[in-house]
Amino acid sequence: MSLKLGVPSKGRLMEKTFAWFAERGVQMARTGEAREYAGAVDGVAGVELVLLSASEIPRELAAGRIHLGVTGSDLVRETLADWQAQVWELAQMGFGHADLIIAVPQAWVDVDTLDDLDAVAAAFRAEHGFRLRIATKYHRLVRDYLRAHGVADYQLVDSQGATEGTIRNLTAEAVADITSTGETLRANHLKILRDAPVHCSQATLFAARAADWSGAAPALRALAAQLGVAVPEGLSGD
Repeated sequence: MSLKLGVPSKGRLMEKTFAWFAERGVQMARTGEAREYAGAVDGVAGVELVLLSASEIPRELAAGRIHLGVTGSDLVRETLADWQAQVWELAQMGFGHADLIIAVPQAWVDVDTLDDLDAVAAAFRAEHGFRLRIATKYHRLVRDYLRAHGVADYQLVDSQGATEGTIRNLTAEAVADITSTGETLRANHLKILRDAPVHCSQATLFAARAADWSGAAPALRALAAQLGVAVPEGLSGD
C-alpha cells in the first residue's frame, strides 16, 4: 500500500509546499494536463501525491482517505471537532502565515479590547433587542475563543463572501476573519482588537489517525527521516 500525501492543488500554497519538500530532498510535480489533479513524488519510495483543495484536506484526513496532508492549521481546527483526536501535527512549515482576528468599526473609539466588546455587546442587546452580530467563516474557532474570554452577548452570522463588507452592508456589527497584513480591514474602516489573535495560522503537515497505516508505515518512516520530522508515537506499525 502506498502512503497517500494530500497537498494543495494550486496557487502559492502548492508552490511553497513543493519548495518545502524539495529543500528536504523530496521532489514533487504536477503531471498531466493543467486541469488534471495528478502528481508524482521522487525521493522517497511508496509515496503517492494527491492534489486537493486546501479546504478538502482536513476532511480527507479525518476520513482516513489520505495518510498525510498539508493545509492551514486554521482549517483543521475549524473543520474538525476535537481535532487532536483526529490528526497528528507533524510539522509547522513556516509559510502561509495569517491571523484569525476580530475587528470592529474604527468609529468605535472606545472599543479596543475584548472587554470593551463585551460591554458594547451587552449595551447593544439592551438597545436593539437582539445580539450584536459577528460575521465569520470560522464559527468553531471564534465561538470557543469568545467563550474562553467571557464574551456572551453576541451571535455569529455566516459569511462566505467578502466578510469585511458585511458591516457596510448592515448585516453585521463586527467581523472575525483571516488577515496577513490588515490592509483590507483598514480599507473597510475596521480596526483589529488589541487582544491576542483567535488563532495564528500557518501551513502544517498533518497525519491522519483514522488512516489504514498497515503497509504505509514503512514509507512514512522513510519520508519522516528525509524530512527530519518525528513519527507519532501512537501510529501503529506494519
